[in-house]
Amino acid sequence: MMMMLFNNLMYSFLFFQVNVIRKTTVLDVMRRLLQTKNIMVSSYARTKEASQAKYISILNIIQGEVDPTQVHESLQRIRERKLVNFIEWGPASIQVALSRKSPYIQTAHRVSGLMLANHTSIRHLFSKCLSQYEKLRKKQAFLDNYRKFPMFADNDLSEFDESREIIESLVDEYKACESPDYIKWGLEDPERALTEEGNIAGLMDSKLVL
Repeated sequence: MMMMLFNNLMYSFLFFQVNVIRKTTVLDVMRRLLQTKNIMVSSYARTKEASQAKYISILNIIQGEVDPTQVHESLQRIRERKLVNFIEWGPASIQVALSRKSPYIQTAHRVSGLMLANHTSIRHLFSKCLSQYEKLRKKQAFLDNYRKFPMFADNDLSEFDESREIIESLVDEYKACESPDYIKWGLEDPERALTEEGNIAGLMDSKLVL
């Protein structure tokens, strides 16, 4: 009886160990990073409205005991399963940086990860900010606090208006990014196009040295 109990305990322990190892593989970590429930920014990514949203760029920072071949295999599996909805007019690839474990932080996980992504669903958050701004602006709320400063002393609120126009343009561009013909966006109306420094597509030109 004791032997059977011991065998059951050993089996449960080994099964638990296998589960832990499976939960901390590179593929599982990278898949979980793509799950909307793990997104730290509330950008309407979990709503039906954001179903057409797409990734513009992704950088995964994987920390722990990782073999580069595991990274390559994980990226291949993600690509085969079509787990990432990338934009159609740019490179559809996930950039990966490997990092060692911190000697100062104890963790039970063999592998952990952090994802930095540029996603078009963020436009919904910007739109919400604009809507809230418009409500406050109509009520002239909190403007007295700004009028105490010299740049707003003459009731000159052009800074607010310019900022609103920039955010509106950013929202429009993120929406255009979801279209396959984004490259043509802004060509018909040059005044609507952002400068090269602020252009979303320009972010793709920056090279990361890993």
